[in-house]
Amino acid sequence: MNSFATNTVRDTANAIHNAADGAFDSASSAVAATRDHANDALDKAELNVRNLRGRVDPMVEMLAEKAQHLARQSLDLASEAKDRAQQSLTRAAGVTTRYVSEQPVRSILIAAAVGAAVALAVSASRNRNRNRY
Repeated sequence: MNSFATNTVRDTANAIHNAADGAFDSASSAVAATRDHANDALDKAELNVRNLRGRVDPMVEMLAEKAQHLARQSLDLASEAKDRAQQSLTRAAGVTTRYVSEQPVRSILIAAAVGAAVALAVSASRNRNRNRY
């Protein structure tokens, strides 16, 4: 295989790996931001519950505690889902990298076919937009 194909395969593998890293970072940032926001809201709610505790009906207090418990469980589930997604993306990136390494010519042909399909879709979209006006 010539150096151009080797570089193309390496570039494709790097692009896939970078895309997976970007997806991981985005998912981590989204979960962290959601967790921070939810924790702030829970802290404020807890403070309000404590301030009102002396005047609150016991049933309402029990419901507030259950709501806080459910909110914390939801955050934990979101964090677990992020971890599972990250593991899946890591596995997919590894499989893709291995495939590109083992099948460089096929990988280049697949990349070229995908590029051609995207170019056709963009061209068709532009033509539709031009015909509207």
